[in-house]
Amino acid sequence: MATVLDSVRAFFAQSAFTLDRENAGDVVARERLLDRAMGEGRFRKSSEKLRRGRVPADGLALVARDPSGHVIGTVRLWNVEAGVDVSGNAIAALLLGPLAVDPAYEGKGIGGALMRAAITEARNLGHGAVLLVGDPEYYERFGFFAERTQHLVMPGPFERRRFLALELKGGWLDGAAGMLVASGRRLQSAEFRKAA
Repeated sequence: MATVLDSVRAFFAQSAFTLDRENAGDVVARERLLDRAMGEGRFRKSSEKLRRGRVPADGLALVARDPSGHVIGTVRLWNVEAGVDVSGNAIAALLLGPLAVDPAYEGKGIGGALMRAAITEARNLGHGAVLLVGDPEYYERFGFFAERTQHLVMPGPFERRRFLALELKGGWLDGAAGMLVASGRRLQSAEFRKAA
């Protein structure tokens, strides 16, 4: 049975990059890419507080590779609770980020391809919503809007207009209110040593 990534790989087979699931051998290359694309400031972001010490959601860590197999783009999604609903039940969701493309490859559609693949994979895995903090001018094209996060907050400073959500299942965030809380699997010490 062909997966979404198989279809995307086939589509991009003739282009300058391919999409793939992140593997353990990509950790150092991904971190170097994030340093080049985002700088040290990335560690001070509110989103980072939700990611620190956690592993990405199963099947939702993707990379773009150049024809030699080098990592030139990355996106990860993380399990979070998006506040609670009107009955006080936690709302499971995903937090997207960081999305980054090597500056040498910007403008080639890599970021958009990673976004579309991540959203499709999240939907296929049955997730209900994806949240992120980013420029609305970029993310609205993928269906992310601030209206769905109006009663949610991040665990630290954030710009309200940049706190966006996409519902993968209609009404998933109806009545959602409160603070985002990390809910994904914790990084084990052995995994942490490998990632360092």
